Amino acid sequence: MLDEKGWAREWGMVPLRLVVGAVFFMHGWQKLFDFGLSGVSDMLQKLGFFLPTMFAAILIVVELAGAVSVLLGAFTRWAGLLLAIEMCVAIPVARWKGGFFTPYGYEFELVLLGASLTLFLLGAGGVSFDRWRAKGGAAAG
Repeated sequence: MLDEKGWAREWGMVPLRLVVGAVFFMHGWQKLFDFGLSGVSDMLQKLGFFLPTMFAAILIVVELAGAVSVLLGAFTRWAGLLLAIEMCVAIPVARWKGGFFTPYGYEFELVLLGASLTLFLLGAGGVSFDRWRAKGGAAAG
């Protein structure tokens, strides 16, 4: 009933993209402007990462750029893949020992992993920069 004219197909991914993009953006923003590169680097060093400053910079860029990409629906599959990889690292390295439930467990990261994998597998949906680009952009009218 909802999808008689393709409305759900066109708009169905938008709520997921808006929520996931906003969450990753806020986390990336917090890492960059509240904790700073050195604070994120210190956290990663305590978790046992080698080259913690390099990985801190990568983490911040993946979260911020990935979030903007997801929000716009631009290069969404790539962003979904990178964000899913981030969650695949965060769960065992930073959250596994806390058990399943939030606030110390991996429950939240698992939801973000599932959402990121969905974006990777299905793409941005119809209302997106990806779709606009696939149709020829502005030349398509």
